[in-house]
Amino acid sequence: MKTKIEIIKADITTLKVDAIVNAANNLLLGDGGVDGAIHKAAGSMLLTECRSLNGCATGEAKITKGYDLPAKFVIHTVGPIWQGGNNNEEQLLRSCYENCLRIAVQNKLRSIAFPAISTGVYRFPKELAAKIALETINKFIRDEDSLEKIILTCFSEKSYELYVEILTDSQIGI
Repeated sequence: MKTKIEIIKADITTLKVDAIVNAANNLLLGDGGVDGAIHKAAGSMLLTECRSLNGCATGEAKITKGYDLPAKFVIHTVGPIWQGGNNNEEQLLRSCYENCLRIAVQNKLRSIAFPAISTGVYRFPKELAAKIALETINKFIRDEDSLEKIILTCFSEKSYELYVEILTDSQIGI
């Protein structure tokens, strides 16, 4: 099977997919941005389940039910805070995508939607983050083809245009 990659402009909390990815903080207890929006849309049971997970290390990922979301599951990952690029931020961001994809495959999920991890309050440069996301996903699906659809969800038109431009200009080959 060939995995279909989509880049869309949408609110990730509205997507009917097997899993959406939450760009969470280490505590997994909801915050601002994507994290806060997902917790709000999923309802209080998500917070209850997240409390039982004992947090999550940067670059790692954990799965919960989706509760009141259209998505069946939420895969929470903690992206790196940008500190100038000298603190392993690029590898940690790659690990976020790899670990989310691995969890999706382990749970026999067919579709997953990602936000632009770490590009909000964590200040990861948007262009570099988009390149890492596209490269990491492409590398992963070369060896693993059980996912039917991977969606890169952009909240703004500017972010959407950046992803499309990078994909068009790159040799990523998605």
